[in-house]
Amino acid sequence: MTQADRKKRSTRMSKMVTPSAVTRMQTVLQKEMVREFLAEFLSTFVMMVFGLGSVAHMVLGDKMGSFLGVNLGFGFGVTMGVHMAGNISGAHMNAALTFTNCALGRMSWKKFPVYVLGQFLGSFLAAATIYLLFYTAIIDYSGGSLTVTGPTATANIFATYLPDHMTLWRGFLDEVLVTGMLQLCLLAITDKGNNPALQGTQALVIGILVVIIGVSMGMNTGYAINPSRDLPPRFFTFIAGWGTQVFSTKDWWWVPVVAPPLGAYLGAIIYLIFIGSSIQQKPQILETPSTYEDHGTPVLPKTTSHTPVTSSLTPVSVPNNRPSPVPPLSDSICLEHL
Repeated sequence: MTQADRKKRSTRMSKMVTPSAVTRMQTVLQKEMVREFLAEFLSTFVMMVFGLGSVAHMVLGDKMGSFLGVNLGFGFGVTMGVHMAGNISGAHMNAALTFTNCALGRMSWKKFPVYVLGQFLGSFLAAATIYLLFYTAIIDYSGGSLTVTGPTATANIFATYLPDHMTLWRGFLDEVLVTGMLQLCLLAITDKGNNPALQGTQALVIGILVVIIGVSMGMNTGYAINPSRDLPPRFFTFIAGWGTQVFSTKDWWWVPVVAPPLGAYLGAIIYLIFIGSSIQQKPQILETPSTYEDHGTPVLPKTTSHTPVTSSLTPVSVPNNRPSPVPPLSDSICLEHL
């Protein structure tokens, strides 16, 4: 076989293989869980890059950053994340909110590890990105010594640490309360049966909510309120040179993992009992009846259009004069932060 024949054969084979490989890739990417995984991964990455970058400015930049800047960075990072993935996965960006939606039947438990894995990987990659971006500033500020505590500590760029005036269990209760406030307000913002944010403004309002939480209740623990915001960057600092002290300092590491899901669940229950049970729902009629319509995403579920909307677990029924005693749990969106 001559060289020209081999080239022709190679060209024919590549033409046959390439379209097939592209088709398989497109088929995989069109699967619902794959799209939701990628949406949570990318939206969490975006949120965390803006958030951690603002913390780096506060810690390393002397007069170039502030605590208000951190709140704005995380708040509007959340807004961008919601725009990024709201109509695909609901843009949770927060394992505590994903847990709450699964626990209350808003989405299937089989999606829980998919969402959380996407969030954790996005958060970890964001921490690595900020580390590389600010590496020289970190080394200059710390004198080449990566420490967790002390006047030149830099581990707090990536994860939260308990201040001296707080005890461990006070910090735990603080995280429960603050995350509960987050979930409570998210349900109010997205509850179509109550007084939700105007169509198209949900992302902005949720970002403002994060800013408000930070400026009003962020001092005690840094308002982690999100396992996906705290644990992956903490693990990154462990392998990047800060050592085991990122886990051993005041035994704090487990609190931002355990307390936020508990707080989010309690916040959702309180909303349903005190607010949701008093809202009378009008029955909806669909052209194709079914028992339930469950979109399986917490805040901004997928729709036929690209306009973010909220949704709920809506019983499909014929008109009657009996209002539904307890409204469905409105989709809640995700958040994070320092």
